[in-house]
Amino acid sequence: MYKVKIKPHWEISRDTEPPLDTAVLLALLTAIQETGSIANAAKQTGNSYRHAWGLLRDAERMFGHPLISTGRGRGSRLLPLAEKLIWADRRIAARLSPTLETLASELEGELSKTVSGQPQVIRLNASHGFAVAALLNQLNDRRLPVELRYRNSADAVAALARQECDLAGFHVPLGEFEDASVASYSHWLNKDKHCLIHLAVRNQGLMVAPGNPKNIAGLPDLSREGVLFVNRQTGSGTRMLLELMLSRQALSPTAIEGFETAEFTHSAIAAFIASGMADVGFGVQTAAHRFGLDFIPLVRERYFFAVSSAAMKDPLMQQVIAILQSASFRDIVNQLNGYDGSATGEILSLSEAFAGH
Repeated sequence: MYKVKIKPHWEISRDTEPPLDTAVLLALLTAIQETGSIANAAKQTGNSYRHAWGLLRDAERMFGHPLISTGRGRGSRLLPLAEKLIWADRRIAARLSPTLETLASELEGELSKTVSGQPQVIRLNASHGFAVAALLNQLNDRRLPVELRYRNSADAVAALARQECDLAGFHVPLGEFEDASVASYSHWLNKDKHCLIHLAVRNQGLMVAPGNPKNIAGLPDLSREGVLFVNRQTGSGTRMLLELMLSRQALSPTAIEGFETAEFTHSAIAAFIASGMADVGFGVQTAAHRFGLDFIPLVRERYFFAVSSAAMKDPLMQQVIAILQSASFRDIVNQLNGYDGSATGEILSLSEAFAGH
């Protein structure tokens, strides 16, 4: 089985100067941030001390601005420009990761087909999430063949209905917004043909800068003057949930500055805020935690995989289910900040999951 990894790579140039490859520079800056020492950072990144200093000086010369501050007895620390470069790299990775992972999976499939014919795979379509990523890591560790496509929840269940995938990931809020959310998926899910595998319960809410400098307490604060919002893309389950919540409180999206600024993952939302480009966004607690943001919980939701009932006995599907039902995977889910894996792996009918629907 082939594994393809695609990573973002970017360069910076100024005027007619040769472009600066940021890969080594960013690794060095990150190591300085972690160790507080150029010498230790050089060692950690496999560079000589002299080469590390040369790289820093070349970059500072191109920017016309210092990147680090050094002092006897004080070690080395990053200046704002260097911190901005690191945040830019994290934001690029957060925004592009679903696209690159999907493309890598497609390339893996094409290579396998070319070399071995038509291999059997688990076709997974899902909205991007941390428990989904954890499952993919487990599948890859066990070398189970997976064809991944990250897409929004509605597109995923629609693909399942068209028999274009085997597992479709989607999420449904608990409480007052459940009915409207379930109704939006009912066009594609059939109680006679499909069942559900419970993945996790997770917290959704508002992500804000550390210390919550804009004193944001809830959705009404999004329309305050001077508060800049960053949204998920149209069609995502998270945006659909936010719009339901705004409607219930009679809050107009048009009054929210930045409402049409869209990112494609929870991590991209968090990176956008962490880099100072927005004050607040709506997403899962795990993303806020990983980017050092404060989090205001607003709603809990269940994340499911929908699957054809006929596919449940497939040997490959049985291996996926065994992973989902294992104690070790539940522990992994429980370790995700804001996730609850106590019911991970439970198999439910649509009627059992959504009583009254």
